[in-house]
Amino acid sequence: MKRHVTPDHGLVHDLKTLRANRRQMLRWIAGASLLPLVGCATEDGTGVGPDAATNGADADPASCAVIPEETAGPYPGDGSNGANALSTSGIVRSDITTSFGGMSGTAAGIPLTVKLTLINTKTSCAPLAGYAIYAWHCDRAGLYSLYSAGVTNQNYLRGVQVTDANGTVTFQSIFPACYAGRWPHIHFENFPSLAVAGSSSGKIKTSQLALPKAVCDEVFATTGYSQSVSNLDRITLASDNVFSDGSGQQLASVVGSTSAGYVATLNVGISV
Repeated sequence: MKRHVTPDHGLVHDLKTLRANRRQMLRWIAGASLLPLVGCATEDGTGVGPDAATNGADADPASCAVIPEETAGPYPGDGSNGANALSTSGIVRSDITTSFGGMSGTAAGIPLTVKLTLINTKTSCAPLAGYAIYAWHCDRAGLYSLYSAGVTNQNYLRGVQVTDANGTVTFQSIFPACYAGRWPHIHFENFPSLAVAGSSSGKIKTSQLALPKAVCDEVFATTGYSQSVSNLDRITLASDNVFSDGSGQQLASVVGSTSAGYVATLNVGISV
């Protein structure tokens, strides 16, 4: 059963305290590795990318492509399909592992820091400051807060951040599961400002981030992720219903370990 979140003070309160070109494959340079920031994993998700800067202004122009538009899925929590976490006070936060706005609970799992850098493809990858990004994903059991049985009374693994001068937002989260039928992924929506990020009606782009297989294999071998092992065995990026037509612009560069946690980095190109 879907749970409708009872609005608290919403983003109006938070504001008082804070202020399609379709898919393009990554170009290979003869004798060189894949371009930085967009991710150095291969199309089958088997690679792990090197650490990379998050300043969109420093990105190689060849990586300056519009990220594909994707479905928000059935569990967006943005008011377009029942629950609206965006209307709840406290949604603007960096650490999204806990529930907020009167709900309590913490999502367990291997730590994952997600760094998204919003860039303008019309101006040679110039960073876009002052935009809002809403990110959400499933927990390590493959469940979505507010929607899935057992976690309808939770709203963790959802949050909004405003891009800094480099166009970057950072979320502290946990590594999501691989549930049946989908490659491990993170959803996000882009808004031109925090002021219009109170519902899906204000968004200008929806997309998804894919996680590399090598990292997924490491994480899924740890406690709590056992069901993800068999689910991942049954799917590839090429067979996933979202990433099958090319994941080059969506495959994150990921570094880290199961003991120290991971950092996933991705450029998010939009045309504004």
